[in-house]
Amino acid sequence: MPQIEISGVSKTFGTGAEAVHAFGPVDMNIMPGEFVSLLGPSGCGKSTLMLMIAGLVDPTEGRIALAGREVHGPQTDIGIMFQDNTLVPWRTVRGNIELQLELRSLPPRDFRERIDELLTSVDLMAFADRHPYELSGGMQQRAAFCQAMVHDPHLMLLDEPLGKLDAMTRERIRDDLQALWQRQKPTVVFVTHSIEEAVQLSTKVAVVTPRPGRIERLIPIDLPYPRDLSVKNTPEFTGYVREIQEIFRGYGVL
Repeated sequence: MPQIEISGVSKTFGTGAEAVHAFGPVDMNIMPGEFVSLLGPSGCGKSTLMLMIAGLVDPTEGRIALAGREVHGPQTDIGIMFQDNTLVPWRTVRGNIELQLELRSLPPRDFRERIDELLTSVDLMAFADRHPYELSGGMQQRAAFCQAMVHDPHLMLLDEPLGKLDAMTRERIRDDLQALWQRQKPTVVFVTHSIEEAVQLSTKVAVVTPRPGRIERLIPIDLPYPRDLSVKNTPEFTGYVREIQEIFRGYGVL
């Protein structure tokens, strides 16, 4: 059974003469454990699709189902992360992670080992009792990954979580994200503008057209994991990047 079923989904904002057809229609299935990047130009509806999967925005037409259950309203059993992290300044790193458990009525004491494991995996154990303002931007995003994964979600939705980071920090966080995904194997939907980022991380890349966004092509990425910086020097990686670049040149956005 697909983890995510998207059937005839479209989204229009507003009505009448002021209506804006933002996305779709789109049909797509994402299987359990896949890492699928939504790759497209600004304003094409990538984030709108992610919000519809999360149940935070209702589709105008069509249906979305998670593990066979149709989405109606916000989904509390998934992990979700945005470009701007949701860490609150008055709690420590550990306290922010525990907050996600408290919001789900899960006792933090039952998750101490899980929290320690996540903090260790992203080299933040020494900063568990620091507040967000004491951390760099990259460290804050690593803490936010822990926050999104602490309840062991089967589905993670990541909306450009690396967008505001410098190049070196982005590469480090990519490695952390890839390692967390390989260990836990949640299904991941990852929104990005970066072709190289999508190819490096994903099992499949969904190429989204300019607005109204539609899935132009779903490209399987057949490269071995783990994929570090060296993968970018391979002809296979370069071939995928060129294929996607040609698609975007056809749209006139490259």
